[in-house]
Amino acid sequence: MEVVVLDGYTENPGDLSWEALEQFGKVTVYDRTSYEESPIIAERIGNAQIVVTNKTPISKETIDRCNIRLIAVLATGYNVVDYVYARKKGIPVVNVPSYGTQIVGQYAVGLLLEICSHYGYHAQSVADGRWERNDDWCYWDFPLIELHGKTAGIIGLGRIGQATAKILNGMDMKVLAYDTYQSERGRALAEYVDLDTLLSQSDVIFLHCPLFPETEGIINKDTIKKMKDGVILINNSRGQLVVEEDLAEALNCGKIYAAGLDVVSTEPIRKDNPLLGAKNCLITPHISWAAKEARQRIMDITADNIRAFLNGEPVNVVN
Repeated sequence: MEVVVLDGYTENPGDLSWEALEQFGKVTVYDRTSYEESPIIAERIGNAQIVVTNKTPISKETIDRCNIRLIAVLATGYNVVDYVYARKKGIPVVNVPSYGTQIVGQYAVGLLLEICSHYGYHAQSVADGRWERNDDWCYWDFPLIELHGKTAGIIGLGRIGQATAKILNGMDMKVLAYDTYQSERGRALAEYVDLDTLLSQSDVIFLHCPLFPETEGIINKDTIKKMKDGVILINNSRGQLVVEEDLAEALNCGKIYAAGLDVVSTEPIRKDNPLLGAKNCLITPHISWAAKEARQRIMDITADNIRAFLNGEPVNVVN
């Protein structure tokens, strides 16, 4: 059995081992593969029966050019694969449905805390010598925000939304949630409300919902109008949940005080993205998921997915 990993660097930049996959046969790992050039993708797959990908697309054309038996995605999202066509060809597509719940929730709250206290900025100012030259015994350049007693709204109270809610509960924030599916576990962590209520009452809004046609652009000029003045927006789910031009305008006019983003609509970010020049917009390069512990879980679960397929009992099949 031959296994090819098309874009392994972000999963394993050198601090993990591919040994978990080597038990299944010869493994070829490419750090990166061009996302656009389908012939190169097919050439790299070659005769491999098991294809492991993260963001490298597997198109109908690539499937037809190769002899693939299994496509394993090193992530939860699998839209980079033409999974409908793969199903027609009898090729299971498997993903890693739950590996970063805690770290993504932690990262979301971390974005909020950075906005509220500007730790990095002030630490750099000290390193630059400003404190030692200061006339007063302390200083701050941004409003410092206390979160105790404020209201957080979470759009999407699934596993990650619940992980975030637990942290917010520990900070004595009131937590509202909007989700089309409500659960008892969710009710123990937040008060379910309709979307308009969440938008109008929240001091902070977290996006933790999946990207579906009905959620694409859920943050837009119309929903922003319904928000409190000075609200904070946190998004480390999917960039396409936000109409970026509308968010940039709201930041620049102060309707939204600040945004903490780990995702944008096109990644890597384009230099013409309007959020790059927006006021009080903190953007990190889609790394909420990337703690070593979470990446190790991806590796382990991917190995389990391949083993289950070879045993004739595939798991985590998305198609």
